[in-house]
Amino acid sequence: MIHAAIPVEALGAVLIGAALHAAWNVGIRGGADRRAATVAVLLGAALCGAIFLPFLAVPARASWSHLAVSAAFHLLYYYLIAEAYTAGAVSLAYPIMRGTAPALTAAVAALAFGERLGWHGWIGLLAISAGVILLAQPRGEPGERRAVLFALANAAIIAGYTLNDGYGARLSHAPISYALWTFVLPAIPSAFILLKFRLGRLFRLGSKALILRGLGGGACSVTSYALALWAMTQTTIGSIAALRETALLFGVLFAWWFLGENPGRRGLLAIGIVACGAAVIQLG
Repeated sequence: MIHAAIPVEALGAVLIGAALHAAWNVGIRGGADRRAATVAVLLGAALCGAIFLPFLAVPARASWSHLAVSAAFHLLYYYLIAEAYTAGAVSLAYPIMRGTAPALTAAVAALAFGERLGWHGWIGLLAISAGVILLAQPRGEPGERRAVLFALANAAIIAGYTLNDGYGARLSHAPISYALWTFVLPAIPSAFILLKFRLGRLFRLGSKALILRGLGGGACSVTSYALALWAMTQTTIGSIAALRETALLFGVLFAWWFLGENPGRRGLLAIGIVACGAAVIQLG
């Protein structure tokens, strides 16, 4: 069993990845058409992956079934993230998606795979969950109920692909290559689903702004997930999944700075609670 203590290099990788993850989510919300922006990012991520894959080792055959499952999960993930940001603000949907997922991930990892976070880890998870609940309180904004429902559904998807890919990356003996395939495989099917199978809409994504958004967001997305999967090969999946959710701190702050979504005092308090939860997990 991999020891629960988190190496410093794995911690650094997760925190950098968390900031990058928040950045591409804010980029999607900042677009006029969130579905088109999501397609641009996922195609940009697939392009980044396709460029580097020829120079990397092929994942071991034992991980291929995990890649197939991951592609299915990501079809749902991209659809739900586009719908969540179409319905509501980043500062509402993003913390729910990213904050609820670690509790689900760690619980399943403990029950199904025998991973143990210890009492520090569970206290940290409870703190993160409490902060998310505080952030998710109704604000009276239009579409917020739909945004919350889409975000909660996506939290379950995130937990599912995190567990699947955490073990798939270990079996692959090539975690970076494995991570890149998780972006390449679902890209075209996800694009057609989000564009409602209208091929003409795909060719209208060629504006300079969308191309730049897609390439930048795609690079952030690929790098973020590759760092997370590499970190999961160094320590327990549950602890990395929990610490990766510090992305919601960056998400709320980036949305505040770049989109004008003021989280208010309650939001800032929730951010502090989540930060404390992540710190407790690391100290444990």
